[in-house]
Amino acid sequence: MKRLKQIALLSAILLMFNSSYSQKKKQISMKKETNNLEIKPSATSSEKDFDFLEGKWKVQNRMLKERLNNSSEWNEFESELHLRKTINGLGNVENYYATFNDKPFEGMAVRLFNPKTKLWKVYWMDSNNGTMDENPVTGSFENGVGKFYTNDNFNDIPIIVLYQWNKTNPEHPIWSQAFSRDNGKNWEWNWEMTLTRIKE
Repeated sequence: MKRLKQIALLSAILLMFNSSYSQKKKQISMKKETNNLEIKPSATSSEKDFDFLEGKWKVQNRMLKERLNNSSEWNEFESELHLRKTINGLGNVENYYATFNDKPFEGMAVRLFNPKTKLWKVYWMDSNNGTMDENPVTGSFENGVGKFYTNDNFNDIPIIVLYQWNKTNPEHPIWSQAFSRDNGKNWEWNWEMTLTRIKE
């Protein structure tokens, strides 16, 4: 009887180990799949894709209060965006100005177009962190909509990040951000910016 109990206990331990190992294998597999983003340029991708954004803009922001937590509450606030072209049109620099909790916030996006790959890379940095983003989003425009992707982590959860620019209405272009936890099958849209040009 004692031997049967020992065998049963050993079987239970092995079952738990196998279950834990299988779960880890799934997580590793998922991370490997997420890390293999294959991003191809559109046929029309060019260094002129962001020309529409040159100048100064008022920005109406709508940001989800909590991300990846089934939240449906939004914060709304205003900010300002300035963009200038650089390196002979192959890049641009965007300065983003806002106020959070009565404190000034400044962000900067640096965009670079690679003539060989026909892809844009977008690097972000801001006054909260003082470091350049190690995971630039990469992509291109097609039919007035630009989609730019990268792998990242949010609260230790592997995600794909999507930045989307919609310039089909040049008077009010829209930038949106979304996260996916399942390799792009489902997306949570968590930030939207609607722009209005500042006339000088």
